[in-house]
Amino acid sequence: MAEHLTASTLADLNRPAGPALGTSDLRRSPAAHLAPLFAAAEVTGPNSVALREVPFLTMVGLRVAPDSDSADRVEARLGTQLPARCGDVGIGTGCSVLWLGPDEFLVVTTASSAEFTARLVQAIGTEPGSAVDLSANRTTFELTGRAARDVLEKGCPLDLHPRAFAVGSAYVTQLGPVPIILWKTGPETYEIYPRASFADYLGRWLLDAMAEFRALELL
Repeated sequence: MAEHLTASTLADLNRPAGPALGTSDLRRSPAAHLAPLFAAAEVTGPNSVALREVPFLTMVGLRVAPDSDSADRVEARLGTQLPARCGDVGIGTGCSVLWLGPDEFLVVTTASSAEFTARLVQAIGTEPGSAVDLSANRTTFELTGRAARDVLEKGCPLDLHPRAFAVGSAYVTQLGPVPIILWKTGPETYEIYPRASFADYLGRWLLDAMAEFRALELL
C-alpha cells in the first residue's frame, strides 16, 4: 500500500540536509540529567560543598609488570614512574596513573582515548601486559568544599582524616553500597570514579548526603 505523504512531509523531504552529526555530538554522559540538581544543591559559606560531573575523561586500564622492560617503555610514554604502593598516584605528561594493584593501574587523561591507548599498547609490545580503553566504563564526580569530607564520611569506610588520607592519594573503596575509586586531588577536593551504571544512584546519594548542609545554610 502506498504511503500518504502530506505537504509538510514532502517539504521535510525536500529541505536541504544540515551538517552531519558526529559521534561526539551524540554523546550523553551518565549523569548529565542530574546537572540541574547538582547546581541547585551547591552550598556556600562555612559548610560549603559542591558537586559536578566531569564527563568523558579518557581512562585506560593498564596491566604491566613493574621493573620490566615494557614497564620502562610505558613509563617513558606516560612521563612518570608507575606508582609502587596502594594509594600512590603518579603524575605524568598530561595524565595521572592510579595504583589499583601490584601490576594494575588506571591511567586518567583528557587525551584522545584511541590514540592514547594505542601508544600504550605499542609500548607494551609483545611482552605480557595490556592497555584497554575503559573510558565508557566509568564517569567522574568532583566533590569540593569545606564539608566535602563530611559528606563522604556518611558512607565511606576509609579513614578520611588528612593524617591518613593525604592529598594526592587514591584508593579503591565504597561510597554507600557503590564501589568507587576515591582520589583526593586537593585539601577540599575529591574525584570519585563510579561505574557508569551506578552514576544515577550515586549522584542522588551524594545529593541526599549534601542536603544537611543546604539546610544549615538556610537557617
